[in-house]
Amino acid sequence: MSASGRGSLVVLEAGGGVATLTLNRPRKRNALSSELVAALSAGLDRAGDDPSTRVIALRGAGPDFCAGADLSEIAASQREGPEAGLADARRLGEVFVRIRGIDRPVVAIVQGRALGGGCGLATACDIVLAQENAVFGYPEVHLGFVPALVMAPLRRKVREAAAFELVAQGHRIGASEAADLGLATRVLPEEGFDAAAAEYLRELASRPATAVALAKRLFHGFEGVAFEDAVARGAEVNAMARLTEECREGVKRFLNRKDD
Repeated sequence: MSASGRGSLVVLEAGGGVATLTLNRPRKRNALSSELVAALSAGLDRAGDDPSTRVIALRGAGPDFCAGADLSEIAASQREGPEAGLADARRLGEVFVRIRGIDRPVVAIVQGRALGGGCGLATACDIVLAQENAVFGYPEVHLGFVPALVMAPLRRKVREAAAFELVAQGHRIGASEAADLGLATRVLPEEGFDAAAAEYLRELASRPATAVALAKRLFHGFEGVAFEDAVARGAEVNAMARLTEECREGVKRFLNRKDD
């Protein structure tokens, strides 16, 4: 997969099993315009459909990950009526759903600010690597707005009272607190952040792709399922995984090493 043009709203670069999608509106702090959302959706499709892709990373150009919705477009939709606003919201919602549906892990690489829809975008990812100076938050309430769309991924990662406080207070939190709440997976030092994130992605991409894909599908498939049914699904995937070539080779390597 070749890299997309540097002038694109979303730049796609791939190598070593990692496809990186970079939101490319740094002067607007990578605000989520309708065009950027469309480009991101297309980039996810392209990366997800490429068999050489083992991991997809999302990041922002410039000092920030993403400042959230493009408020000029919000204002335009207010003039156009509810249908325009609904269509706009659904486009971003489809990106969140696509991230969950891709059978490769999607990793947000967050530096600077991840606010509003940008925080929701990071939260929708499977893993969030945060630079130690990153800032997360849902400040929409200060504008009289509701972070309605992003609550779906938020409620699945953060305990109820803490999640509600984030959207009702609208305050910003640092990377360490975000990790404590479950918004961030790991906090990495500012110095050497890019190298550490790249090493994490390389390590994740080295894992057997079929095993990771089955794990992601099963993990998200547990939602809303009774315990007994979840165990039954786990047994089915267990049986499937045993028969994959990756598992056959992995077990063989382990047994041969043990016999040495």
